Amino acid sequence: MSAAKVLVVDDEPQIRRMLRTTLAAHGYQVGDARCGEEALQKFREFLPDLVIMDLNMPGMGGLEACRELRADSDVPIIILTVRNAESDKVEALDAGADDYICKPFGMNELMARIRAALRRAPTSPEGGPRLFSSEDLEIDFENRNIRVKNRSVHLTPKEFDVLRYLVSQGGRPVPHRQLLQAVWGPDYGSENDYLRVFINHLRKKIEPDPAKPRYILTEPWVGYRFVLTKDVS
Repeated sequence: MSAAKVLVVDDEPQIRRMLRTTLAAHGYQVGDARCGEEALQKFREFLPDLVIMDLNMPGMGGLEACRELRADSDVPIIILTVRNAESDKVEALDAGADDYICKPFGMNELMARIRAALRRAPTSPEGGPRLFSSEDLEIDFENRNIRVKNRSVHLTPKEFDVLRYLVSQGGRPVPHRQLLQAVWGPDYGSENDYLRVFINHLRKKIEPDPAKPRYILTEPWVGYRFVLTKDVS
């Protein structure tokens, strides 16, 4: 199997140099870019499996570049930045990022996050659902197809994994930590802001009325629950 390709986007030469050296030592193919505009061009040429993106860059910043990439691709995007406010994190996740790491960072943590981002959970885990069907929502887990009122709906890989895990729990409440570790990996557990963003995105895409959810309910102080209103097989 060929090595995964990682595109590093940062205006700091020392950061790009350090990441190139470390990622190459771990067996990854590495490309880099200094700004958002260059990142979009390199993305089309290099076709990476994962993007590591800074937010503060001259010209097109990380948020805009993230939105541009997400409009055409499901590639995992990890934000790597000095901005550590929760509002910055939520804004980046809303723009399409899968993960968010603050500088300064540990290389072991970054490598673990890269492995988690590249790892795709199986579409139909053993014993898990393969199909959900109700009067206005159909989920084909094996083919990763979603239809709402007979209209096809696109989910990002992370959105799909969150939805699938909630459905797989048979209507039981799923604690935040359990859901984070099931979808993002064992190194996660306290990033509840991730879940708020992804749950909001899912509700906008699959709920008849996102303001009054029918399927994805919030369990206060616990987590979330998917209401099995009809057939699951």
